Amino acid sequence: MKWMRRALCSLLCGCVLFSQAAALPEMGALKSKAAALYAADGTELYAYHADEPLQPASVTKIMTMLLIMEAVDSGRASLDDMVTGSAHAASMGGTQIWLKEGEQLTLDEMLKAIAVGSANDCAVAVAEHLAGSEAAFVEQMNARAKELGCTGTTFVNANGLDTDGQKTLTTAHDLALISVELLRHPKIIDYTSIWMDTIRNGAFGLANTNKMLRKYDGMIGLKTGYISEAGFCISAAAERDGLTLIAVVMAAPDKDARTADASQLLNYGFANFAAYTPDVSAACGDLPVVLGKQPTVGVACDDPGTLTVQKQQEAGMTGAFDSPDSIEAPVTKGEQIGTARVLDADGKTVRELALRAAADVERLGFLDLFGALCRAAGGGA
Repeated sequence: MKWMRRALCSLLCGCVLFSQAAALPEMGALKSKAAALYAADGTELYAYHADEPLQPASVTKIMTMLLIMEAVDSGRASLDDMVTGSAHAASMGGTQIWLKEGEQLTLDEMLKAIAVGSANDCAVAVAEHLAGSEAAFVEQMNARAKELGCTGTTFVNANGLDTDGQKTLTTAHDLALISVELLRHPKIIDYTSIWMDTIRNGAFGLANTNKMLRKYDGMIGLKTGYISEAGFCISAAAERDGLTLIAVVMAAPDKDARTADASQLLNYGFANFAAYTPDVSAACGDLPVVLGKQPTVGVACDDPGTLTVQKQQEAGMTGAFDSPDSIEAPVTKGEQIGTARVLDADGKTVRELALRAAADVERLGFLDLFGALCRAAGGGA
C-alpha cells in the first residue's frame, strides 16, 4: 500500500464510504422471495427484494440472542444465572426442549438450546428472566431494532411463532443488520457453531438446525427458521481468509432451496470480495515540536480496522496522510494533528482516520528558554 503526504486539510474523522466502481458479475437466479448479502463490517454486497416485509420464523431468535449477549457482556446477566421456566414458557409449541414449569437451567444451557435446538420455550423463559415478562422483552427487541436502523421490523414475541393472530414481520435487510450486530459479540459463535451437544447433565440431546455447518466450508452460524406461513429462512454466517459474510434468505420454498440460495450468496461474496486491512505505519513516526520541552512527539493513527473491498480493486488501494511539518507546544496526548486517508483504485476516500499525538509535550517557559540561551552562549565561548 503506497502512502503520499499532502498539505493539512479539514476532515471528517471516522467517515466510511464504500465504492464499487468496478463492474461485478451478475448474481444467479434465487428461489427465495428475498435475500441480502452483507459483510460483518456492515457493508451491503447484494440485495434482492431486501426491503419486503416477510415473516422470519425462528430467525427472530437472532435478536433474542443479541439481547442475551448484550446483557451478559454488559454484566447485567451471567451465563451462570439460573433461569426458571414459567407456565407460559412451558406452553410453547414447535421446536422445544419440553421445559417444565418451575424447572431451572443455567442461562448458558438456555442459550445453547436456543442457538442449537431453536428452543421456543427457552427463548420465552430467557425473555422473562431478563425483562420480567415476554411483553417487556419484546419492547426491548423492537427498541433495539430501531436503534440498529431496522425500518421494516416488528417483533411480537421472542421466538418467531405466530401469537394470537399477530405475526413478526421483518426484512432481509433488517435481519442482516441484526446479524452484523450479533457478530460483534464473538462469544455467540461458541454456541451457533455447535453441531451436537447436550443439556440437563447429558440427558437431553441437541442437534443444530443449521445443517450448513456440515455442508458449507467456514460456516459459523447463525440461525434457521421455518413455519408454514414464513417458508424456509436463514441467516447464514461464514468466515474465510479473514472475511466474514452474512447471507440472509427469506421465504425459500424448501430446505434445499434455502441451502442453495444461501450458498450461492456466500460463494458470490467470497469470489468477489476480500477483507483488507490498511497499513498505516507510514503515516506514523515523530513530528518536530516547536518550543517544546521534548524536541519531537510521536504520531499515532486511529485503528484502521478492516475494509471489505472488491478483490480486483485490492491491489490498487493507496493511502495519503495530511500533517504539518511541525507542531507548536503545548501538545496534549490524543490531540488530533492530522489525518490519514485510505483511497481505492479510483482515488476515492474509503476511510479517514485521525493522526494523534502519542504523548504530552509541555511548552518551554521563560526560565527554560533563558537557560537554553545561556548554555548556547557558554558553548559558543
